Amino acid sequence: MRTLIKHLLASTEPREAVTAKGWVRTRRDSKGFSFLEINDGSCLANLQVVVDAGTPGADQLAHLNTGASVAVEGPLVASPAAGQKWELRARRVELVGATDSSYPLQKKGHTAEFLRTIAHLRPRSNLYGAVFRVRSRLAYAVHQFFQERDFVYVHTPIITASDCEGAGEMFRVTTLKGNIDEKPEADFFGKRTYLTVSGQLEGETFACALSNIYTFGPTFRAENSNTARHAAEFWMIEPEMAFCDLQGDMDLGEEFIKAMARHALEHCAEDLALFGKFVDKALHERLRFVVERPFVRVPYTEAIEILRQSGRKFEYPVDYGLNLQSEHERFLTEEHFKAPVTVYNYPREIKPFYMRLNDDGKTVTAMDVLVPGIGEVIGGAQREERLEQLLDNMKFHKLAPEDYWWYVDLRRYGTVPHAGFGLGFERLLMFLTGVSNIRDVIPFARTPGNAEF
Repeated sequence: MRTLIKHLLASTEPREAVTAKGWVRTRRDSKGFSFLEINDGSCLANLQVVVDAGTPGADQLAHLNTGASVAVEGPLVASPAAGQKWELRARRVELVGATDSSYPLQKKGHTAEFLRTIAHLRPRSNLYGAVFRVRSRLAYAVHQFFQERDFVYVHTPIITASDCEGAGEMFRVTTLKGNIDEKPEADFFGKRTYLTVSGQLEGETFACALSNIYTFGPTFRAENSNTARHAAEFWMIEPEMAFCDLQGDMDLGEEFIKAMARHALEHCAEDLALFGKFVDKALHERLRFVVERPFVRVPYTEAIEILRQSGRKFEYPVDYGLNLQSEHERFLTEEHFKAPVTVYNYPREIKPFYMRLNDDGKTVTAMDVLVPGIGEVIGGAQREERLEQLLDNMKFHKLAPEDYWWYVDLRRYGTVPHAGFGLGFERLLMFLTGVSNIRDVIPFARTPGNAEF
């Protein structure tokens, strides 16, 4: 049975017989022997294989080009070469899958734009192999964080009849042809349905029964945006807590961000070193910055005033009643406070109907967690648990209560204060890797005009 290359390279002593399988990164031929560098994706480092001319299977060396898959058997021995502890001395070499000169991942630099066109091959490159190993590790860390705190994992529906954000930017799901709005009751589900933009509303129903829950799954937004921060399909992490207020919500959000940064530093060191060298030289400093410093909490009104008085000329206007943009959020974290920041109590007009109205009648218990390099990574709120106030919120946002009858029922039957937040997993990965485009932290990006794979 083969051993993953990461484990071979971590060996503490020579091994008499191992089997290594992977893809050829490079081949160098000398008189009487050849060097192969092979990688199986389990780690960033390659394993050097020395193949003598008389080794069984060595007659296939001419076909062991970059990208070809290979199986090698032999002893793992100490390497005399600088910079590597072990090498494999081949006793047998097998060409598993050949490749030819058209293989696009040759040993040279490739642009991110080009690699997006070969998303089926880019995980074999050093950068994207590292990105997706980190993605896997952090998905595990997300579950670990919530499971250790006794949160229940809930699978909320991908197809929904509810517009959580009230923005209308949703993908319609239909089997009708022609005028699909003429008789929506004749559609597959008997009504208009959409791909979900959030599992929050359904998640609240479970929080009101199981206390602390979280969702972690795909969401979809039909927003015609081609920025580096937006995708039509992305993954969301959404915890929801019963008997919880805005204070508790902010506590959990800040604790979560610190835990994810700490986990990446502790468990993804090799891959983070690659990002720090080639992607973002300030990455490690920024992650330690978030882990080590307490979050500053500032009301939205105060944040607006700080931005107004900064003397800085921003691309987007700064005014009460407008959402903060990334440039504003980064100014607050990187320049003004020099700390991660949580902004809370936003104007009612710019936030969804489900957020709890404050006693001033003007603001809601919304909160955004901001980090340097990215800006907002978490958006959350205490939910409106009061029946009459929820109905008034729906009227204020021009929503029909009958469309949310089941959500209203939660306020009618044993209502409790509850709070939660949403975190885009890809946005989190951008923060943890320094990769600046969302298309490069998701395996197959879905953006306007692009669904190639």
